[in-house]
Amino acid sequence: MYQDLHQLYWWEEWKWERITMDFITGLPRTLKGYDSIWVIVDRLTKSAYFLPVKTTYNGARYAQIYIDEIVRLHGVPISIISDGGSQFTSHFWKAFQGALGTQVELSTAFHPQIDGQSERTIQTLEDMLRSCVLDFGGSWDKYLPLTEFAYNNSFQANTQMAPYEALYGRRCRSPIGWFEAGEAKVLGPDLVKSLIDKVQLIRQRLLAAQSRQKAYADKRH
Repeated sequence: MYQDLHQLYWWEEWKWERITMDFITGLPRTLKGYDSIWVIVDRLTKSAYFLPVKTTYNGARYAQIYIDEIVRLHGVPISIISDGGSQFTSHFWKAFQGALGTQVELSTAFHPQIDGQSERTIQTLEDMLRSCVLDFGGSWDKYLPLTEFAYNNSFQANTQMAPYEALYGRRCRSPIGWFEAGEAKVLGPDLVKSLIDKVQLIRQRLLAAQSRQKAYADKRH
């Protein structure tokens, strides 16, 4: 009986089993001391987390953030693909992932392990996030959760749906939906309008980044 169920309901790849990660560095230092963004993306659904970090963090600190933000919600992935940054090549990080049973692969110009779609996703996110940092200045970390929300609820051509919908199987109610439902009174009209304005700005930055990356990819082919 188990074999029958296994054949009927088994997927070769599941959500958050294979992920990619990268760092966006060289950002203006915020009041809390953050100067980088740790971008972690699920290769299947394209859902992502944008985590503010500091270049001074050691491997143990990154491991704790990883447990708190990723493993807590999605369990331990089968594989991680990342660039050759020192955060991912350290002995501690490799030993930590080895103990979890996760395969770590490094993607470099000479040994590209990452697939084309995931590579474009990472490049698009970096483009979008750098634009948003310019918009929000030294307080970019304050708006990073909203940026993450806007991205995860924006339509993606490669999946034909938003990452949130691909992950949870339903669409997420957005700040615009709150306003239309008359719930602005709960949060206050000014706060809701501010949220809507920022989400729309972030989505504009995402569309511009997607357009630039598509143009770049078209030139390469």
